[in-house]
Amino acid sequence: MKRNGLSPLNRSLTRGILVLRAFRPGTEMLGNGELAERTGLARASISRLTQTLTEAGYLEYSKPQRAYRLGAAVLTLGHAMRSGSPVLRVAIPRMTALARRLRINVGLAVRDQDEMVYLESVRFNSKGSQRSVVSGQRVPIELTALGRAWLAAAAREERDAFMAQLRQRRRARWRVLKAEIDEAAQSVERRGYCVASWQPQVLALAAPITPEHHALHVLNVSVTTDEPRSAVIRALEGPLLMLASEIRSALNASVL
Repeated sequence: MKRNGLSPLNRSLTRGILVLRAFRPGTEMLGNGELAERTGLARASISRLTQTLTEAGYLEYSKPQRAYRLGAAVLTLGHAMRSGSPVLRVAIPRMTALARRLRINVGLAVRDQDEMVYLESVRFNSKGSQRSVVSGQRVPIELTALGRAWLAAAAREERDAFMAQLRQRRRARWRVLKAEIDEAAQSVERRGYCVASWQPQVLALAAPITPEHHALHVLNVSVTTDEPRSAVIRALEGPLLMLASEIRSALNASVL
């Protein structure tokens, strides 16, 4: 049985991870009280965990502010993940080539809890390079092409669990969201991709990539445009599906 989202095994480790997860973009420093509120853990537990994480280099303590910020050790983990990822080694050169050729945005993401997290984002527009989405940035699963493509390809148990949580969290919009998610799933089944526009003037197409021996990844392409939706989709669907196929084939071929 889980409590506060924690597995009964390695409870101290999972609690420490909860503390680190409490830090998000825009949150520079958090005190023990704020950490307790965000994690649902007792203040006494938080005090022990922050002390241990500080000693290990994953948190830094500021005496004047009596609060913690993330330490350099967290960054080394992210770098190790990116440099050690066979998916990124295969995907990034191909993503960059497509982004430059079509002057579009190309991203690769995976699920992390109730959000999609970008592993890589190569972004261009008509005026040149412009990076407004970076590795590690998160977007909602239920609203984005990335998330809806993930839902379309996820294992049924994972999808059903997420949808049950979403129904409770988004009661007011549940019917609309479910209809849009179902439509996206049908699009992925028929065409290999789905479409969403959750930000003004930004249209995104996303396709799941399920290579052998790797986690489910989702590839997307997007543009900021005033052009008709149908014309943008026609222009981007072929390059997206070709890129997804190339990455999937390259990864499958690299597995002995």
